[in-house]
Amino acid sequence: MENLGTLGFSEEQADLLDGAARFCADKSPMETVRKLMASDAGFDEGVWKEIGELGWLGVAIPEEFGGVGLTLAEVAPIMESMGRSMLTGPFFATTLAGQAILAGGSEDQKSALLPEIAAGAAASLALSEPGGGWDLGAIATTATRDGDGFRLSGAKTFIMDGRAARLLVLSAMLDGAPVLFFVNSDAIPGEAWRRETIIDETKRSYALSLNGVRVSKDSLAPPEKAGAALAHIDLAANLLASAEMTGACAACIDYTLDYLRTRKQFGRAIGSYQALKHPSVDIYTEYEQARSHLYAAAHSFNDQGAGEVATRMAKAQALKTLSFASDRSIQFHGGFGFTYDCDAQLYRRRAAWHASQFGDEAHQRRRLAELLF
Repeated sequence: MENLGTLGFSEEQADLLDGAARFCADKSPMETVRKLMASDAGFDEGVWKEIGELGWLGVAIPEEFGGVGLTLAEVAPIMESMGRSMLTGPFFATTLAGQAILAGGSEDQKSALLPEIAAGAAASLALSEPGGGWDLGAIATTATRDGDGFRLSGAKTFIMDGRAARLLVLSAMLDGAPVLFFVNSDAIPGEAWRRETIIDETKRSYALSLNGVRVSKDSLAPPEKAGAALAHIDLAANLLASAEMTGACAACIDYTLDYLRTRKQFGRAIGSYQALKHPSVDIYTEYEQARSHLYAAAHSFNDQGAGEVATRMAKAQALKTLSFASDRSIQFHGGFGFTYDCDAQLYRRRAAWHASQFGDEAHQRRRLAELLF
């Protein structure tokens, strides 16, 4: 655990943060975010194409598979910028699907699938199930051999941007052990999908009925890699969620301070009152802690032991901070804060969404206790 407290921020991260911050701010002003909330897709396909052309989907994919050859540490500033501007789209899900293929795929599967993702093909994860729970190895979906392929039975939930994905990373039990399938979306009938109603309306999530769905033999990933791949996906998802929430927290702080400076009561800006000043300072202090945890986790992500500890600390802190900042923002805005038109509630919904995915704050702290004591 000697690297637990190490904080690193590379030149590559700084360059990506600068470029991503400008791109996201330009493409995703709040009026665009709210407009896309009412659309079917939930994101701008033109902007998604530009993201592919920028090479962001290939940042953490090795050069031999068509990527840039960096790591998830360099994806963190991109995700942070997207969170700050609430830029929507399948970037989060596609990046995780690429990591699943890297960690769990055969060489042939990596060679066939990763260049497509790096070039801009959307992908997603079908790992969660109706029973809830955050143990990705607790799988009820089953796969049975059927000629030269497999027939699936079960259901999946919380498939992020599933209808936009050309590839699904899907978990199932085969011969009593967990396995992963890399499934082309063409193999899934349209009627098997159902859009879910979720608390974060800027995102799109789908449920999928797999009963009777047949997949090819070639879609099965090496079974012996499934356990390690699922563990890697869990940590990668928590790292990127921490980055998105940290960015959202910065935006929430800006939104709140702008209101505190302009709203006047009894002839004074309300931000001049200590009852609002002191919590604002507390929020900013918590935000700085969250951002430090994020980049410490990004820096040590690949260090065995220390990487998991730092990542779970980052997720717990990011959840705590964004929840705190958005709660106070809603309160500071008074009656308007509790309306649908107040942007503060979008940040609160974002925190609630990430608490539901891959482990809330209490879950992360329980895992930390197991790791540290």
